[in-house]
Amino acid sequence: MADIISGDQLRAIAKGKVNESNMTSVLIALNTYGARYGLDRPHRLAQFLAQIMHESGSFRYDREIWGPTPAQDRYDVRTDLGNTPARDGDGKKYAGRGPLQVTGKANVAEFYNWCVRTIGGAVPNFVSNPDLINTDPWEGLSALWYWDTRKLNSWADQGDIETVTKRVNGGKNGLPDRIDYYGRAALVLLGYKADTVEAFQVAAQRNGQYKGAVDGDVGPKTRAALHLALVALSDAAIASPKVKAAPVVEETAVAVVPDAIDKPTSKTFGFWDRILSIGGVIGMGGFSFLSDWRSVVAIGAVVVVLLIVGLVLHDRLISTARKIKAAVEGGAR
Repeated sequence: MADIISGDQLRAIAKGKVNESNMTSVLIALNTYGARYGLDRPHRLAQFLAQIMHESGSFRYDREIWGPTPAQDRYDVRTDLGNTPARDGDGKKYAGRGPLQVTGKANVAEFYNWCVRTIGGAVPNFVSNPDLINTDPWEGLSALWYWDTRKLNSWADQGDIETVTKRVNGGKNGLPDRIDYYGRAALVLLGYKADTVEAFQVAAQRNGQYKGAVDGDVGPKTRAALHLALVALSDAAIASPKVKAAPVVEETAVAVVPDAIDKPTSKTFGFWDRILSIGGVIGMGGFSFLSDWRSVVAIGAVVVVLLIVGLVLHDRLISTARKIKAAVEGGAR
């Protein structure tokens, strides 16, 4: 089975010189286990690499830099991370490790159990000694564990780097840098140089996948085109309509619904006012010169007919207006 990615490709995606040991850990994990977790699909791999490249500073760091900062000082009592409520040093002990920073005793234990369940073999006891996370192949596997258990492939399938970032970071910190790494990873996987955005945009314009400006910017439309191009590298079964869908859609003209159609139907009560006023004139005025019972019956019949005609016409008008509105709005989708 062919490797998912090469060391040369990872170096090309990186911004600056990489730590070869840290990079090799990820390379081993991806090429040994990546296909098991769907990362052999280029559109997912590009999203994965964007996150780990940002979090690790292009593989320069494989553990959290400890200050401690005020936030790190609070790790010691972060029970939501599985640490104890006492200031006993477990905040520093379970500080972030690996490309995506496995942090807290609970996450370390979860990673250990995942390895036992899915990888097997002699899995080191990371809970007793978290430093063992930074050994091969476990360091690279820690990023695959997080990606798999947080179900990030589903968002990668949609080209949704914003949501992937929120699932990794808890917010959108560093989003511009992650987007830049995504562009670099996507271009390298597509056979371009990492900084040749304009060359891709020109080619994508020619094949109809990109309708934006040739500006060298990895904006939403360019990311959508990159996503489609990466999906096309997979076989037809993988390149389903759902996977092809990207956050950016083709621009379409939006039809405007006329104000008259969009007004509440209560405004049509004026129609009934006119009908009833006619009946009122006939009824009240008629009694001034017609007093026998035949006149009353005749007037009553006229009023009933007018009410029936009004009801039919009113319903038809409302129905027609709604159909026109639905047709206009349907055409705008």
